[in-house]
Amino acid sequence: MGWVITGDIAEFDLAAGDFLRARPIENTVLITVVESLRARGLTAYGDAPAVMGVWSNASGCVAGAFVHTPPFPVLLSAMPGQAAKELAGALADDGRRLPGVTGRHELAQEFATCWRIETGAEQKIWERRRLYRLVKVQSPDVPGGARLARPADRDLLLGWYHDAEREIRERPGDHGAAVDDRISYGGLTVWERDGVPVSLAGRSRMVAGMVRIAPVYTPPEHRRHGYGAAATAAVSRAAVDAGAEEVVVFADLADPGNNAVHRRIGYQPLDDYLVISFRSARRGD
Repeated sequence: MGWVITGDIAEFDLAAGDFLRARPIENTVLITVVESLRARGLTAYGDAPAVMGVWSNASGCVAGAFVHTPPFPVLLSAMPGQAAKELAGALADDGRRLPGVTGRHELAQEFATCWRIETGAEQKIWERRRLYRLVKVQSPDVPGGARLARPADRDLLLGWYHDAEREIRERPGDHGAAVDDRISYGGLTVWERDGVPVSLAGRSRMVAGMVRIAPVYTPPEHRRHGYGAAATAAVSRAAVDAGAEEVVVFADLADPGNNAVHRRIGYQPLDDYLVISFRSARRGD
């Protein structure tokens, strides 16, 4: 039956919700993004509204989904390779300009190859990510303690969000609404030492019993003391205490130290993902 594309989150959830929630770990980014869109509206991630789609196989069963929240890469659920190929064609025919794609390693590559054929866009692997699943929290012995972020922390947190994006070469955006939303549901935790905030760890809303840990940030002047690991362990434990059956986190494979930290505090590797960036070259341009 192919792809059905919509800008209606209720329509998307009706069609794809059960499929996505049946595999919450594999689809962790997509379903947590959808929850944010539901809470904050279709322009939660930028000025342009999000677009979503559902792919059904020949038997009419939902077997794939995507979400695109401009200006970020399109997010792919677990899906057959054929669905990824068809999606590249459908989005190209629709005239969409994609900055990139995020998905499981093979799927992201499949989509990117087809996108290049459809549009002529150049592509580059922007990040290789490893998904980790929490087995049991092992809290490191680090001075200080964790507390939930409060409205009074807003300016500090906005500065940290800005600095974190600068470090990963992204153009800093306006994160005011995102920080306010996170604070409202207890989604940001600050690690303090002697009353001074030194690190930050966040968690998504719980979806289908799953929570994803992100973001994690420690300012340069407070690094190499274990604060980021302590904050991550604290927010992971809080997620479990809140009823999460699965807790997951991504790590950049280019940062071996970060990957080692996740293992030390109780996470085990599951799967690898790619973020591939595109430089547009539309047909007929």
